Amino acid sequence: MSTIQKAMKKMAGAAENSASPAIEGTQTASVPDNSVVESTAVESPKRKLPIDQQTLVAQGFIDQLQGRHGRKIRDEFRSIKRKVLNNAFGSGSHAVDRGNLIMVTSANPGEGKTFTSINIALSMALERDKTVLLVDADVLKPSVSKTLGISDEKGLMEYLHGDVSSAADVIYETSIPNLRIMPAGSPHLLSNEMLASDRMLALTKELADRYPDRMVVFDSPPILGVNETVVLSAMMGQALVVVEQHKTKIAQIQTATELLSEELVVGYVLNKALHGKFTGYGYGYGYGYGYGGEAAAKGA
Repeated sequence: MSTIQKAMKKMAGAAENSASPAIEGTQTASVPDNSVVESTAVESPKRKLPIDQQTLVAQGFIDQLQGRHGRKIRDEFRSIKRKVLNNAFGSGSHAVDRGNLIMVTSANPGEGKTFTSINIALSMALERDKTVLLVDADVLKPSVSKTLGISDEKGLMEYLHGDVSSAADVIYETSIPNLRIMPAGSPHLLSNEMLASDRMLALTKELADRYPDRMVVFDSPPILGVNETVVLSAMMGQALVVVEQHKTKIAQIQTATELLSEELVVGYVLNKALHGKFTGYGYGYGYGYGYGGEAAAKGA
């Protein structure tokens, strides 16, 4: 039995015992001449983006007000969050470069990665001594802003294309304390290629170094069929790969994770384990942890 199969078996076992909504060779793109990242000591003041928390809760997302009905999903994401935070700031941080940068992805589209990205960001925003930046990096099919019910704003694409000189200009405060958003921005013909650009590399380095107490969560494109996601993984410290139970094939998971950077710490989140009444993302979760394609189950 492969290590991936062992991780999936352990994840499936964890899902059966749970009853709460869970989660759900590349060319470098050419970029404009003004592609050098400018230093941004502070984020520019701009309109705070309002997020309707009641609507989010109705869709099965974490309740920031910590109502009783949302306790179980908070507990599940808290368990996942603790492992991620430990690799970024705790005992595991010495072995993880850029541990505060985490990409959330999946082998295929539609497996719940955006649901997972938003929930892990909401969970991290509950921390008292940390802030979290949620970046919509699924630039061909962005859905973070739509899911959160916020208006379209300039974002990652405008920055990577050079229309915006400072990353701080596309980082927005929200009505949720400690949560910042970088939207995807307007589509571009070279949207995916820009994720593999030198400007994107410079951006990830700046985000990792300038705000050392901040977690940055990238809602990233699926791995299979998007070469730029593989390049993006080399810029990250950690990854959560969302796996949909009864849909994602073991072979697809293994193929996808073997494409990721070997230095990347990879966790697995089992989604849609059981069906619930909220979003269709279901109940139950599982979690495996490891390095690159050789992931071994270590989580709950």
